[in-house]
Amino acid sequence: MKIWQTGAQEKPFERDYVTIGVALSAMVLFVGLASSVLPQVYRAAFSNAAPPDVTLVNALLLNIALIAMGWRRNRTLNAKIAQHMAAEREARELSQIDPLTGCLNRRNAIETFDALLAKCRMDGAKLAVFVIDLDNFKQVNDLNGHAAGDEVLQETVARLRAHLPPDVVLARLGGDEFACAIAYSGPAPEKVDRLAQKLIGSFAEPFASCDHLMDITVSLGIACNGGLDYSGLSGSRTAAKANANDLLHWADIAMYNAKKKGKNRYAWFEASMETDLQYRSELERGIRDGITNGEFVPFYEQQIDISSGDLIGFEMLARWRSPELGLVRPDIFIPVAEDMGVIAELSESLMAQAFRDARDWAPHLTLSVNISQVQLRDPLFAQRILKLLVQHNFPASRLDLEITESCLETDPQQVRSIIASLRNQGIRISLDDFGTGYSSLSQLRTLPVDRLKIDRSFIASLRDENADKTIVNAIFSLGNGLKMPITAEGIETAEVLQNLRDMGQFSGQGYHYGQPEDAASVTAMLASKGLLLGPAAVTREEGADDTGAKPDEGELRRSA
Repeated sequence: MKIWQTGAQEKPFERDYVTIGVALSAMVLFVGLASSVLPQVYRAAFSNAAPPDVTLVNALLLNIALIAMGWRRNRTLNAKIAQHMAAEREARELSQIDPLTGCLNRRNAIETFDALLAKCRMDGAKLAVFVIDLDNFKQVNDLNGHAAGDEVLQETVARLRAHLPPDVVLARLGGDEFACAIAYSGPAPEKVDRLAQKLIGSFAEPFASCDHLMDITVSLGIACNGGLDYSGLSGSRTAAKANANDLLHWADIAMYNAKKKGKNRYAWFEASMETDLQYRSELERGIRDGITNGEFVPFYEQQIDISSGDLIGFEMLARWRSPELGLVRPDIFIPVAEDMGVIAELSESLMAQAFRDARDWAPHLTLSVNISQVQLRDPLFAQRILKLLVQHNFPASRLDLEITESCLETDPQQVRSIIASLRNQGIRISLDDFGTGYSSLSQLRTLPVDRLKIDRSFIASLRDENADKTIVNAIFSLGNGLKMPITAEGIETAEVLQNLRDMGQFSGQGYHYGQPEDAASVTAMLASKGLLLGPAAVTREEGADDTGAKPDEGELRRSA
C-alpha cells in the first residue's frame, strides 16, 4: 500500500572541515616528501649511496600516520552519520505511522487527506472519507486481554486492506477506530456504497485469537465533499469548502449514527445528524446541571385494586423540570443518563425524595420504583438501596422495585443475588413490561420476584368487547400458576377496565385513574381521603377534609 510521507526532509550533516583540511595537507605533504625520500631510499638500497635524511624519513612516516588517522576518523564519522540518519528516519516514521498496525496515525492522516482533497478538487473528483469502528471492542480486551485485542486490531487492518484499492491510505485514528479516503467521480457514489458493503462483509468470519473465536462487527460512517445535500450545517461550513478535519468529523458522526441504529452497518452523513448530536450534547449538559440543581423530581401514578377500586399505592415516575425545556418525560432523558453513567446518582436522588414524600402516606400504600438495567450491574446495589431506606426511615416492606426482563441479559446470577438480598430485607420485586423481553419460563420459575406487570401494549388490545384476550389471559394464568399477583399497566378506558375485571383479580394503573401528579398534588389528594400520617396530616384541623367533615373512621383504621 502506498504510504504518503510528509514533514521535513533529511538534512545533511555538517562536514568535519578540520579533518578534511588536515587530510588534504597530509596528502600534499606526502606527495612532496615521498618524491624526495623514496628515490634516496631506493639508491641507498641498490647502489650503496648515502642513506636518506632521517628527518625527512621521520616526516614521511608522520605524514603517513596523519593520513591513516584522518581516514579512520572519516570512517567513524560516516558511521555515526548513517546511524543518526537511521534514527531520524525511525523517529519520523514513529511520528507518522502507528507501530502496531503500520497505518498512518491521526496527525499524518489529516495532512494526507488534505492533500488528496486538494488533488480531487483540481481533477474535478469527489473524496469520500470512511471512519470505521469495531463494535464492542472493549469487551474483547476485558474478556481476552490486551494481547488478544492487539491481534484483533492487526487482523482488522489485514481484512480492510484486502478490500481497499492499493492506492488508498489507511489510518488508525486511535483505539479501534480507523479511517480511509476514496476518490470517486459522478453524482451517485455507487462505488463507495459497494466498497462499504465489502468492508462490513469482511468481518462476517469470526476472529481467531489466543485459541478463542470472537465474533466482531464494524460500524462505518461516510462523509464526502460534494454531491449530497449538507444544507443546515452549523456555522458557515459547506461540503464544497470542507477540509479533512470536517470530513473526518462528519464521518465520525455518521459512524455513531450507524451504531445507534444497530451496529454492523454503514451510514452516510446527513446535516440532521449534527443537529441531533448538538441537541444530545445540550441534553447531557442539562442533565448534569439538573442533577446538581435538583431539577429532577418524582411524579406519582396511582395503583388501584381493580375489584374494589381501592388505592393501594403509587408508582414513582421521574420528571425533569428543565428551565430551558420545561417538563421533560423520562423516555427522553433516562437513556441519555444511562449512557452518561449518571443514572445511579439520578435514581437515588429521586428515591430519596420519594421516600421523604411517602413517609407521610398511610402505611398500607406502597411505593413502586423502576430500576435501570445499568444499576443492577453494580454488585453493591442492594446495600445502596438499604442505606437510603435507613437514612430516610422508610419501611422496606412498603417498597416495590420494578425490573425488566432485559436485566437478565448481562449477568443473571448477579441479578438473582441482588434480588435475593433485597427480598431478604422485606423489599418486594416486580417484573415490569412482562411479555416484551427474552426471559425463558425456566428463568421466570427460578427468578425470585413477587409480582408480574403486564406491558401496556397488551392491555391496549382490550379496548373493545371483541378484543383478543388470549395473551393477557395466558399471562394471567401463568401468574396464577406461579402464585404471583398481576398488575396491568396502561388502563385508559372503562372498556379495558371491564375486560380485566371479567378475567380475574388484578391491580392496575393508567390514565383512567388520573395522570401522574407531583408530590404536592398527591399530598392534597391523600389528605382529602384521610390517607396521610405525620406532619402532613396535622396541617388540617383535627383531620377535617376540605368540606369540614372528618374522614370515615373505618378508612382511618385501614390506614393505621
